[in-house]
This record gives sequence, C-alpha cells and structure tokens, in this order.
Amino acid sequence: MNYLNREVLEGVSSEKFQKAQPYPYAHIDRSLTAKGYERLCETLPAVEKFDKHDGMRRGHGQMPHNRFMLHYKAGLELPEPWQEFLDELRGDYYQQFLRRLLGPRTYIPTFSWHYAWGGCSVSPHCDAARKRATHIFHFNDESDWNPAWGGQTLILASAKPIPTHSAPTFDELTVAAAHGPAGNGSLLFQRTTVSWHGMKPLRCPEGKLRKIFSVTLNIPTFQVWWRRMRGKDPDGFRLKAA
Repeated sequence: MNYLNREVLEGVSSEKFQKAQPYPYAHIDRSLTAKGYERLCETLPAVEKFDKHDGMRRGHGQMPHNRFMLHYKAGLELPEPWQEFLDELRGDYYQQFLRRLLGPRTYIPTFSWHYAWGGCSVSPHCDAARKRATHIFHFNDESDWNPAWGGQTLILASAKPIPTHSAPTFDELTVAAAHGPAGNGSLLFQRTTVSWHGMKPLRCPEGKLRKIFSVTLNIPTFQVWWRRMRGKDPDGFRLKAA
C-alpha cells in the first residue's frame, strides 16, 4: 500500500513553494493516506526505545533541544507499517516529488522520531548546509491534543541579517507561520541562510508528548562524504544499529 498521499503531493505547487516568504516552505494537509496515517499512528515506536536528550550542549550558544529521540539505522527493528513507509520514502516517487520542489538532484534521506515533554523547546536555528530540506510529519491525535499546549513548528523571519552560526532568541524574530503538531499533516521547508525555525516551550501536562517524525533531505557535501568514509550517515550516526 501507499502511505504518501500522491494526489495531495502532486497538488503542491513548486512555484508557490519557492515563492513562500521568508523562505520556501509548505504545510501539506493530508500528506498521508487515511489508512496509512492510521496504521502509522497505531504502530509508533515506544518511547522506551528512544534516547533522552536533556541539557545536551549545542553549538553557537544555542539552548539545548530537549526531547526523546530515535534515529533510524540499518537493522533497527520496526513495525511493518513503518518499515514500509521508510521504503516508500527511499523510493523513486518521493525523490521525484522532492526534485520538483527543491531542484533536480538526488537527496539522501535520514529519519528520526522526536517525542517532547512539557517544557521542552527548540530554540531558533538554521540547519546545517548539508540539509537541503526537512520534512516533518505530525503524529498527535487531534482529539487528544489541546492547541493551547503549543507544539507548533514556527517559521521565523528577521528584519535584519543574522549569521546562521548564532543563537537569536524568539524576541529577535517574528513568526511568519506556525504548523502542527496534531493531525494528518506535514511541513516541508528548504534550508537557506534565513531559514530560522523553532518551537516555543511546550505547555502540555505530564504524560503527554509532542510526537513528530522527521525526514532530513541531505545533499552530498564534503561533510557527508567524510562521515560516510568513517561509517556514519549524514547526521553523524553509525550506519547500522548495534
């Protein structure tokens, strides 16, 4: 079965995507088929399999991005629906979709699940240059997630140039758009020198988690090549699970 909703993806305008301000992005409602979304929600990886990132230092003086994280490596045991979905994301159709929006080249996808608890935030940042784009799929139940808890990925704009290797605060930026985290939808955005994004501190109660699945679309840079030579994927993780 197909998990990607091809009818919806084919309706995403490449011209509108590229002309979006302050940088290319698109919120894609119903980006997965109804049945595919249901199967993936029912078989989300258990948080017990994740690593907990709490207080880990980031470069350029940025605040820690606290969360539970599971990074995909070859050999990682996954429920059948998720393995099928990852196979589809590595296939020709998804590459064609990406080339139409991002430009004609091959993209190297890496995958990770992020679950965040109350108080977690993602400080404003621009991704590394090897990340041509990021595609975030939302996996919170609309009937079980209160919008007042936050959790939206914020598309941020600046009135003045800010070096990408720096740590601006939310007060230094303005919110151009906000997306997620509940329901069958996804956010695709392209990395540029002004592609600031983040998430303000979650206000969800204990026991609730913001759940997203992130696809990073890497391009072959020297960093990617060097990591590959050392047995690592573009994100710096070992290529195979222990």
